[in-house]
Amino acid sequence: MTVPVFSVPCAIMGRSTPISGSSPLLAGKHIIQNKKIVASVTRNFDNIAEFVGTSSYMGQCSTHVAASDNQLVNEGSDDSDTYGDEEDYWDIGDPNYTCEYCGSMMWYDERVRKNRNTPNPKFSICCMKGKLKLPFLQDPPTTLSNLMHKKDVNSKHFIENIRAYNMMFSFTSMGGRIDRSVNRGRSPYSFKLHGQNYHSIGSLLPTDGSSPKFTQLYIYDTEDEVSNRKHAISPNNPHAFNDDIINKLKEMLDAHNSLTKAFRMARDRFASTNSRDIKLRLIGRRAKDGRVYNLPTASEVAALIVGDIGNASDERDIVVETKSGLLQRINELHPSYLALQYPLLFPYGEDGYTTDIHHSNIDYNEATSKKRFRLTMREFFAFRIMDRECERHVILISRKLFQQFLVDAYTMIETERLNYIRRNQQLLRADKYISLKESVIHGNINPSAKGRRIVLPSSFTGGARYMLQYYQDAMATCREYGYPELFITFTCNPKWSEITRYLKRRGLRPEDRPDIVCRVFKIKLDQMMKDLRGKKLFGRVQAAMYTVEFQKRGLPHAHILLFLHRDDKCPNAEAIDKIISAEIPDKVRQPRLHQNGNCTKHFPKKFNENATVDEDGYPMYRRRDDGAKVDKNGIELDNRYVVPYNPKLLLKYHAHINVEWCNQSRSIKYLFKYINKGYDRVTATVSADPDEKDEIKMYYDCRYVSACEAAWRIFGFDIHYRTPSVVRLNYHLSNEQSVVYTENEPLDVVLDKRSVDETMFLAWMECNKEHPEARTLTYNEFPSRFVWKQKQHRWTPRKKGLSIGRLYHAPPGSGERYYLRTLLNHVKGPTCYEDIRTVDGVLYTSFKDACYVRGLLDDDKEYIDGIIEASYWGTGNYLRSLFVTLLMSGSVSRPEEVWEKTWHLLSDDMLTKHRRLFQIEDLQLTEEDIKNYTLYEIEIILRRNGSSLRKFPSLSVPDEILTRDAGNKLLADELNYDRKFLAKEHLRLLQCLTDEQRSIYDEIMNVVAND
Repeated sequence: MTVPVFSVPCAIMGRSTPISGSSPLLAGKHIIQNKKIVASVTRNFDNIAEFVGTSSYMGQCSTHVAASDNQLVNEGSDDSDTYGDEEDYWDIGDPNYTCEYCGSMMWYDERVRKNRNTPNPKFSICCMKGKLKLPFLQDPPTTLSNLMHKKDVNSKHFIENIRAYNMMFSFTSMGGRIDRSVNRGRSPYSFKLHGQNYHSIGSLLPTDGSSPKFTQLYIYDTEDEVSNRKHAISPNNPHAFNDDIINKLKEMLDAHNSLTKAFRMARDRFASTNSRDIKLRLIGRRAKDGRVYNLPTASEVAALIVGDIGNASDERDIVVETKSGLLQRINELHPSYLALQYPLLFPYGEDGYTTDIHHSNIDYNEATSKKRFRLTMREFFAFRIMDRECERHVILISRKLFQQFLVDAYTMIETERLNYIRRNQQLLRADKYISLKESVIHGNINPSAKGRRIVLPSSFTGGARYMLQYYQDAMATCREYGYPELFITFTCNPKWSEITRYLKRRGLRPEDRPDIVCRVFKIKLDQMMKDLRGKKLFGRVQAAMYTVEFQKRGLPHAHILLFLHRDDKCPNAEAIDKIISAEIPDKVRQPRLHQNGNCTKHFPKKFNENATVDEDGYPMYRRRDDGAKVDKNGIELDNRYVVPYNPKLLLKYHAHINVEWCNQSRSIKYLFKYINKGYDRVTATVSADPDEKDEIKMYYDCRYVSACEAAWRIFGFDIHYRTPSVVRLNYHLSNEQSVVYTENEPLDVVLDKRSVDETMFLAWMECNKEHPEARTLTYNEFPSRFVWKQKQHRWTPRKKGLSIGRLYHAPPGSGERYYLRTLLNHVKGPTCYEDIRTVDGVLYTSFKDACYVRGLLDDDKEYIDGIIEASYWGTGNYLRSLFVTLLMSGSVSRPEEVWEKTWHLLSDDMLTKHRRLFQIEDLQLTEEDIKNYTLYEIEIILRRNGSSLRKFPSLSVPDEILTRDAGNKLLADELNYDRKFLAKEHLRLLQCLTDEQRSIYDEIMNVVAND
């Protein structure tokens, strides 16, 4: 039922108002969606007529009452026809609200408190609710404005080649490697950078025999400057650029840009003096408040130096030599870092980010106890890329150059974080408490002589350890709720009506504004999670998680896993049919479902009269041969080509949404597939030469950043989401807790710190002494009833919510620590280490002995359990390597028993691997085939280590004939059949034979059987 919706007078909305003017206001569900809101905004009016008719305060306030959720208040708008006519589609409207602090144009669904409907919303992604105060960028000079806004030939040429024109006037070069492979074909342009990015600047003059580049073009041979700039950018095709545009841009920068004036000053000095020893110092600090001023003069950005530079230079200053022939890297924290690279985006030479910009209302000299009171680089860029009516700069309309700017900005943010880690890991040490105590006892209190280096930590988003921890958190959720039931892939649609409406008014396309694409996708992703969890679209959801990835061309998509309540799980194929369809929808009843094309990867599937689930948990959806077909580029497609979907989700979100039923760990391993690749690569490098490991460099080498991903991360949107939360539980042997300290701290001072003796693990045992309820829980179960207070270093009873506990992994070879962890999964409420080692009133000397008495290590059980636990997060290849390690170390007493109880885990990826190898998506393997291929993989690992399965007589060896043909695709095609299905079909057809046919059949079968 559609509820009438009313337009809201601007005066009532406070300063967070719908923007008045020509922009239409969408009166949709997202603005007013229940009676409480209507009441809250009409409480000062006697009746609705007075409410909609009031305009005594300000602005254009329509008196129209919308008849439907998707109807425009301003029906006369040119864009009114762009609203969807499908009432099921959820249109978020336009960004008709402005932040009361910074004036950013915002969508209502971007408000801070999304669970509350309010007529005066506040926003944080733009300015942190007023914490950030930066000067707005000025309107561009007339020359640049005309090139950006006019529709003549010169303007179109300039916009199409804006990256080249910007590079033509850049003072610095970019160090990252641009991935050009993504722009092959006719798809929209996408800027993607690979590896480590940095900006470099050369000398004032080119070396003898070299052509001028970048900075040198402002000083050397300026009489032929236009030609020099064209040849510097495109020596093979200089005529591709317009001389008139280049000359006008040169004149514009000469007149307005403070950096250009500084380099022209150096040119004039060279011309007026015989001295060849002139340097230009680009000043790295500003005396003025960055919250107010960002337009430095030429004398504030640079200083000419004749002769020796002396000791007056600051560490951030850039000293450009006369003719060194060398490039020097510019610090990302230099205020001119952006202006040097993007003269067309910062035509006045405006300052960028500096570390001494404070949050609003905090004085520079004010002593504060706040944890952080300075502006971060991420906050700076989030502020800069917001649309505001009061700002007319060119950054947001620079199209291809804006994509490059976003990627550059995010790599700056990440580089600053990684540099911080690199600097501080040289100072930090970590060691066991008992080791430090022994050092103090022996009089060695020098911290630099102790501890190990700390590398890229798990707190760094996107690093290998970060991904591994999140992967293991996901598996902890599986341990609590079982495997997930539904796997949903939600892909951003750049043609959503909200995006096209917004960009059409600005003459832009979706690829020109990755920030808008990401913001709209985030709103819709949040709403989808509300639908899935709150509205129980598929039933009650106990746990949910998603990860956001970015396609090759940059568009975001989310992989979502849902863990349903046990009463709402899909128990049979009929239940699956109710929520997942893999058939062409009825074109008359559901015409909107025919708008998007079908994916053809691994298609066609087979026709299937009813949904089925095979023994491995793979669903075979209903795909009836009912004659339904659609035409795609002149090719008729039937139900065999349809990607599984849910009609309600497609109708509401108008996007590619793939819904799959799953009940196996493999879905989570796909969800975090890059952790397996990245982690394996790190491991291989460590094995090669651990002394030369540089995880930061390795991270750079593997990194690809697109404009959409850069925008997503600049806004601070999560790339991972999960509910309920997972608490990672550390543990340690007595006096072996890890202690982190700096190399400048004396060890006796370090040992006196409160945090040393109050670890999470020790605090758990203390809490068990105080709370009787705590003594009924294992360590893993503890977070469900208690909350860890990090600042107080104590556990307190939980008042609301739920969390899942997860013990950090300990490999079987870690000795007593492994056995301690094993016991922690069973022992409830211990108050000391002795309680953990006590069984039936008897205190044992080691955790291993206690495990034996509890029956946790009988018959190689510890190793079987170790493989089972590792299977929650480890790949099949990792598990097979672990099995080989156990074999070669002689740890297992009965290898055949360990194999029989774990082979299904060791072969976890075998079917998928062979489907990918043979490119047969529905390839079937028998249990014996899977075992054989798994043994073959184990044999390969053993041979690499100088061993063989033949050295373990109790284990089978792989069938040589089968493994010899392992890569034979033709043979695989011939043998690829569903035995169970064919057996049923054989029986059905056999019953249809006539007596004569049956006689012939029996005779043939007898000959075959007896031959």
